[in-house]
Amino acid sequence: MARKQPGAKRRTPAAAPKDRVLVLDFGAQYTQLIARRVREAGVYCEIFPFNATPERIAAFAPKGIILSGGPASVYDRDAPTVGRDLLDGRIPVLGICYGMQLMAHLLGGEVVAAGAREYGHADLHVDDAGDLLAGLGPTTRVWMSHGDKVLRLPAGYIPIAHTANSPYAAMRHRKKPLYA
Repeated sequence: MARKQPGAKRRTPAAAPKDRVLVLDFGAQYTQLIARRVREAGVYCEIFPFNATPERIAAFAPKGIILSGGPASVYDRDAPTVGRDLLDGRIPVLGICYGMQLMAHLLGGEVVAAGAREYGHADLHVDDAGDLLAGLGPTTRVWMSHGDKVLRLPAGYIPIAHTANSPYAAMRHRKKPLYA
């Protein structure tokens, strides 16, 4: 048995971080970058695979969830997905790229193959500069990389930004903390 050194301070376990964000990974090349940016904002963040069980997600107790992008189409056979109950608004959710398309698809919107694949820089035109896009100018240069796009929003959602190729490049729910 180890002896306590005279004058040594007793270690107490670190408190669990109060604010936690969970990134569900759908295979995006930039998932680690998302998590890093959240951490740089001073918020504890972890990455789980998209198919993490509801019990594992609940045990993590996230204050928010980010659905990453990924290479799949929501219409692919065996496309990665989450339970629709994750999108009930009890926990804020932000869908990015595939995450947005999955949200739209699961909630009754329509996702279609884009006539032209959008890849590279694009001008994002902000239609609603409230909450999610607050602080952005009316047009912001962004990076886009996708072959599908949201053609029809789910009920209860409003568009908040568009590009020349994507009529709904960003959306939010009218009442619930659900964004994409």
